[in-house]
Amino acid sequence: MNKPQCDPSLRNRRPLRRLLAALGAVALLTLPPALATPPAPKAAKSPAPAKKEAPLKPVIPSANRHQPGKVFLEHADMLELDEMRSRDYQILRGSVVFRKDNMFMYCDSAYFYEASNSLDAFGNVRMEQGDTLFVYGDELNYNGLDEMARLFANPGKKARLVNRDVKIESDRFDYDLARNVGSYDLGGKLSDRQNTLTSLEGYYYPATKDAYFYKDVRLFGPHGNDTLRMFTDSLKYNTGTHIAELLCSTRIINRDGEINSSSGFYNTQSGIADLFSRSTVVTRRGNTLTGDTLFYDRQKGYGEAFGNMVLTDSVRQSTLIGDYGYYCELNDSAMATGNALAMEYSRRDTLWLHGDTIRAFRFPDSTTVTNAYGGVRFFRKDIQGMCDSLSFRERDSILRMYRHPMIWSGARQIHGNLIAVHLNDSTADWVRLPDFGMMVEHIAEDCYDQLSGSDMSVWLNDTTVQRLFIDGNVQIITFPMERDSSYNKFTFVETSYLDGLFTGNQVDSIVMWPETSGKVTPLYLAKRSSYFLPNFQWYQQMRPLAPDEVFDTPEGMTELLRSPEVGGKRRPTAMTGIEDRLTPKVPDRGPEPVSPPPGDPSLVGLPPEPTAVTESPEPVKPPTDQ
Repeated sequence: MNKPQCDPSLRNRRPLRRLLAALGAVALLTLPPALATPPAPKAAKSPAPAKKEAPLKPVIPSANRHQPGKVFLEHADMLELDEMRSRDYQILRGSVVFRKDNMFMYCDSAYFYEASNSLDAFGNVRMEQGDTLFVYGDELNYNGLDEMARLFANPGKKARLVNRDVKIESDRFDYDLARNVGSYDLGGKLSDRQNTLTSLEGYYYPATKDAYFYKDVRLFGPHGNDTLRMFTDSLKYNTGTHIAELLCSTRIINRDGEINSSSGFYNTQSGIADLFSRSTVVTRRGNTLTGDTLFYDRQKGYGEAFGNMVLTDSVRQSTLIGDYGYYCELNDSAMATGNALAMEYSRRDTLWLHGDTIRAFRFPDSTTVTNAYGGVRFFRKDIQGMCDSLSFRERDSILRMYRHPMIWSGARQIHGNLIAVHLNDSTADWVRLPDFGMMVEHIAEDCYDQLSGSDMSVWLNDTTVQRLFIDGNVQIITFPMERDSSYNKFTFVETSYLDGLFTGNQVDSIVMWPETSGKVTPLYLAKRSSYFLPNFQWYQQMRPLAPDEVFDTPEGMTELLRSPEVGGKRRPTAMTGIEDRLTPKVPDRGPEPVSPPPGDPSLVGLPPEPTAVTESPEPVKPPTDQ
């Protein structure tokens, strides 16, 4: 197809005049002889008035005008054929109309290549399909071979597609009539009533309302004072549903936070996202939710993660991990289950806590509660622990450990039926065991210092014991070290109340009352069974010694957590008003007041001097086989 290089204004009419003159000459040459002979004279008559000639208009030949894929000329004010230039095309001018199937094309002038089913159109170019699809430009080239229409715009203007509330603008716009798809590859913009999208390359399917964008894709969705922004290199968008499908790494930003994903769907109207391939949601508060699969509702501030869920709270300096979990920003609640792990790193050493399920939520009165259950184990370098379940309330800063709770620190072990720990800026300042408690410290081989009672309270200064008070059924076994660092005896003491003051974990004074009994037994005279108090147990084999060991279930742990608590049955009043009794009570220890330990002005008065315990004067050797 030879594209003409002339302007379609069609100013030169000489070829047409020559053609008409030649036709007249041929007609004169072929007149019959009879008509060439002048007629016989007749009576004169008045000459008949000459007929008025109509202006010349193009006549569209009759044809089957419903052939699929064929372009038909429907109208033109003027049609010319310029043999001097080419016989391959017709020159059309004035209200030119073409039709291909149900697509109409309008322009001011055109070259029509009927043989190749192609055309070039100029001036006020418009394509129409029904009453919903319109394409505008200043120039159009249509190739009948591939049924592709390419529209151009004059400088300062844009070629446009309008499909109901969808508008596409570009310097050059292509429309594939065979596939019914519009496209651009030199940069363009699509806008609907919800969003505006820009890219270097784009495709739009009016039948399905799907649009595909590639290279430097940006989506902007103004919503009042909020603006949705999306940045990617590949994106699918439906103008009917306003849902964007993420095809590669995409960043979504709005007033409520940020989403990063490489696969998924985001409803720009409702703010609901279905995200895949390891996606991340960053909330307004700075919390980050990550998962292999994420479902996120922006309006509700709710995210649900499936597979390798990680929730990071930058304010609380903590992370929650699990196979599945959720986070709700509106009520500041979160949950993780399946290899659930909570990490708290506000201090130099990170605390690792594992449970079958870990849940955090906030009550309407703004009380925040964190619960862990299903076999809880935790590790930090200076402290480790285990229990069936635990709960922490920020309102009173008390950590409650339920059912066979244990805490290890150094060579010491604390266990009971219930342990309450008060935290002050992530540091424990007191511990209470209100329903039986036992403290054990490993000294050497089978030698353990032991202390038990019905209600035990310990005040701490950083990580050192400052004060100890036991209310009821006090029992003590200690193994004093000799000067040569050997152990040859142990002491047993029993009383009703005990109060001790410490400095640097060293005993300053211990007071027991009202009545105290005790004895010292050389090791060579003692049976090994007498080394231990009735409820003594050393659970070192269950102690987590590294962060990853919090996931272990040591032998006997499950059976222990399911077994009855110490004593078989609780004392009838043991748990009565337990929440009100968790805070340690300060005992009245005598009429003579003395200075309290530093930092605790509530400690007033010390009891009398501790009761002396008679010791064996001669050191003895420990037994070998008893």
